Amino acid sequence: MDLRSTLGSLLFFHGLCGICTGFLQENCTNYMLQFERVFSVPGDIAMLNSTLVSPDVFNFTAVPYNVTWYNSKTGREMKDQMGRILVLGETLWFLNVTMEDDGDYVTIVRTPTWCYRQSSKLVVDRPVAGECGRPKKAGQTLSMGGTDTLSCPLKGYTYKLDSYNITYSIKWYKGCDPIEDGKGKYTYRDITKLKIDRLEPQNNSAYTCTLTFTLGGITGSVSETIDAWVKEDYCLAPEVHEPANEIIKAKMGSSFTKRCLVFVLCAGKPIVDVIWLVRGDFILDTQPSDRIYTSEQRLWRQDAPRKGVWLERLLMFSELREEDFHINYTCRVYSDRGHPEEYFTLLPEDPNIILPGCMFGGMMILFIISVTIYYLFKVDIVLWFRRTFPVFYTNKDMDGKLYDAYVAYPPPCAVGYSKEVETFAMQTLPQVMEKACGYKLFIAGRDCLPGQAIVNSVEENIQASRRLLLLYTASTFTGKRHTSSTSSNNNNNITKSSNISDNTESKTRDDSNCMSFDDSEDVYLDTRQQLECVAAMHRALLEGSLKVVLVELEEITPAQLALFPESVRHLRKKQGAMCWWKNLKQRQRWKTCMRGREDEEKGGHDMHSLASLSPSLRFWKEMRYHMPVKGKRAVHPEKTTLLNL
Repeated sequence: MDLRSTLGSLLFFHGLCGICTGFLQENCTNYMLQFERVFSVPGDIAMLNSTLVSPDVFNFTAVPYNVTWYNSKTGREMKDQMGRILVLGETLWFLNVTMEDDGDYVTIVRTPTWCYRQSSKLVVDRPVAGECGRPKKAGQTLSMGGTDTLSCPLKGYTYKLDSYNITYSIKWYKGCDPIEDGKGKYTYRDITKLKIDRLEPQNNSAYTCTLTFTLGGITGSVSETIDAWVKEDYCLAPEVHEPANEIIKAKMGSSFTKRCLVFVLCAGKPIVDVIWLVRGDFILDTQPSDRIYTSEQRLWRQDAPRKGVWLERLLMFSELREEDFHINYTCRVYSDRGHPEEYFTLLPEDPNIILPGCMFGGMMILFIISVTIYYLFKVDIVLWFRRTFPVFYTNKDMDGKLYDAYVAYPPPCAVGYSKEVETFAMQTLPQVMEKACGYKLFIAGRDCLPGQAIVNSVEENIQASRRLLLLYTASTFTGKRHTSSTSSNNNNNITKSSNISDNTESKTRDDSNCMSFDDSEDVYLDTRQQLECVAAMHRALLEGSLKVVLVELEEITPAQLALFPESVRHLRKKQGAMCWWKNLKQRQRWKTCMRGREDEEKGGHDMHSLASLSPSLRFWKEMRYHMPVKGKRAVHPEKTTLLNL
């Protein structure tokens, strides 16, 4: 055994011997007399509690110790006395106080190496005759007009009894009258508190709380009396409105601000401090240079609907970082009415899938609407763009072409010829496209040179045109003299037509159809029609050097369409055809609506004729849509040369 252990054992033995010889002989660390006195009256239970068993004095969880109580008057050790005294470690209980118990009592705590000493004072007063309650009273202030709470000054007793697992009860009195829980304006709260509603000056009184329990086989009680007075300037317990124990999501890297909003029901100025805490640490910095800081406490008054004061303090982040998430931020209010607190939890913001989805959905809807509008109004949109922004289109005047379009139609005496077709080709079409719209057309039968060979005329004028307008009816490609219907026979047709032209070239005469023959005029006319069709299809389908616009002058049935040349059917299926007969149907419906009114019918006929020649008619808009664009952008000479190839 080492010297230190031997010395410790001797001192501990010497301390135990001091119990027999008297505590005054020991040289212990003296903690003097406790500041708090214990007041009692005869017949009550009183408790003296030493504060030496504390980590501030020694490590009582690791060092063995014992506690001894002494009567400072007699110097004798206090021991259990049936029905009178009960010693429970650092607590000395008087189960039935008498006047002789008044005085000081000494606690000595001994360890193997040292001892500690402390005095506690018990003051025993006689009750005042004719008064209820205790002679020594505590004072508490109540706030007028609202609800306030009295606290019984016996929490030390209830704490000890809870540690012993001893049940107890508390009864409140106003003066000598008992107060029933929940009756009138009084309510028992949290065992040791009494809530009083609608406080008035009449509530100024002495209130006594009596604690009753059984200890050491003795049932007794201890009481405390409170002098309560109601003051006009009052402040009740603060109410924290924000935050509200909530979860808040924020974006990492962004700034963030959250306020603590507190309301105090009061008249006068409350003494209240609002503080933010993070991980248990106070946030007191108010400088924006700190990443996490608070604002100064702001205060403003409110008179209605409740009279009181609002207090606000902001918690601010200049930039949110990863370590700021998944933790609680607490707003705590410090006041003499309590310390209420609320918190919020900060979480990272979820990826926003709704906004991109809405944007995508909106873009899809916008796209569908745009496509629908363009499909319905494509012609009008394109014509408006051409008219508004001609600079985006090249000037066609220098591309080597003489005509905007070559007009091919069944000539007189040819298969598919009709007076309506000739009228449309020779009168209606030029009146709108040339006079109203400014296009230059080559119309076979009007613009060909006298004596010119048919092959040369067709080839040269088609090559000098930017478009070919192929006018046809149902009988144009289904007549008995039609000998070729497929694009595979194009070369043979061209050869055959050339031979016919060469054999009859010397028999030409000058008339309204440029050329005619004596005995084989109908052969000539069919030949020109075949040449135009074959040349157009060859350039459009095989070479891709010419755009052919199909113009249907009458409605075509499926059975009639099946007899069309394959090249025409293919082109019609690929790009569609412009249907003049739809305009005629519209005209017929209009005439039907005007029937029965003779004067109006005559005028209506003239009006409709004018309307049919109006460039704003849907048919003529579509025709202009397929015609070359009259642009203003200059073309470089080398590009012009390439266009002439």
